[in-house]
Amino acid sequence: MRAAGLAIAVALVAGCATLETTPSARVTTLMPDTERWFVLSWEASGEGERRLLTGVIQNSYGDAAMNVRLLVQSLDAAGEVRSQRIEWLPGTVPGFGRVSFQIGRVPAAEQYRVTVWAYERLQGKNGFL
Repeated sequence: MRAAGLAIAVALVAGCATLETTPSARVTTLMPDTERWFVLSWEASGEGERRLLTGVIQNSYGDAAMNVRLLVQSLDAAGEVRSQRIEWLPGTVPGFGRVSFQIGRVPAAEQYRVTVWAYERLQGKNGFL
């Protein structure tokens, strides 16, 4: 009886974190450990309706990360999400390494938020076995 209850609880939790999860002001990642393992910094440039975000992602974990997806959110002055999209980071982010990125055609906004939406770890030194 206890095992069946545990199995149901695990299924419910697993069902909440699917790839169909929609980003929002509160849901900014599919991976609960991203703030622990990645540090992001960026700045916006340009004028008019669109901006260019130029930044760096730093991996503070020993294994490389691949298939990194960044969530880019344009926020108003109150911090409400006005637009968002997910961008793939090309290549890998080496273990204890850093990679620069550029994200173009971001709608002009008061502020921006960039988070790691999802990634996969490569085992071994910098992803090489």
